[in-house]
Amino acid sequence: MKVIDIGREFSIYPAGRYLDDGDYNGEVFRKDILIPALVANDRVEIILDNTRGYDSSFLEEAFGGLFRDMDIDYSTVIRKLILSTEDKFLKDEILSYMLDASKKRN
Repeated sequence: MKVIDIGREFSIYPAGRYLDDGDYNGEVFRKDILIPALVANDRVEIILDNTRGYDSSFLEEAFGGLFRDMDIDYSTVIRKLILSTEDKFLKDEILSYMLDASKKRN
């Protein structure tokens, strides 16, 4: 299993959707870190608690964007991806972005 601690391995200030939004945006996280980890590993744990917070555009692009970039279904992502956080609302927000994006693709 691959473990990715966003705050320690990416940025304590992840923000923005696209490359123009700064260095630590959702597109960069998804393309450079999350997708390669999902492709190479059966399980990927994302530790979400070591940042100063998230904006919705980062979360939607990083996690919802999986369904725009990959030929993968929601159940597979849920089986492979472990979202670790003490903030239940954050986890629910990410799951809702992924579910919405997966439905829009179909």
